[in-house]
Amino acid sequence: MSDNIRIHIGDAKDMGQRFIDAWRRAERGEDVNETNLTFLDLESLLAALTPKRLDLLRYVRHHPVANIKALAADLHRDYKNVHQDVRELTKLGLLSRSADQVIAPFAEVDARFVL
Repeated sequence: MSDNIRIHIGDAKDMGQRFIDAWRRAERGEDVNETNLTFLDLESLLAALTPKRLDLLRYVRHHPVANIKALAADLHRDYKNVHQDVRELTKLGLLSRSADQVIAPFAEVDARFVL
């Protein structure tokens, strides 16, 4: 897995084109080690990656976190809200959880949109 993730705004056609491009690069022998996440629109992206969730991602990336309770205490936030944020970020693939840790596998999140 790569150390960064690219976030896009697009539809199924855009996702399919990225897949085809990656497939062709792989056929040419190029290293294709990338992770992409696509949102249908800017509103969806901003709803998923709120400022508090981005702060949480940064914190988890740079600090060992044993569990959500400890994370909430470290961030001085309500457990229930942190739990919801961790659940959503995990569904998006931006966090990983196990019985004894929460990790942010990506050092870089590259999100771009065209006006």
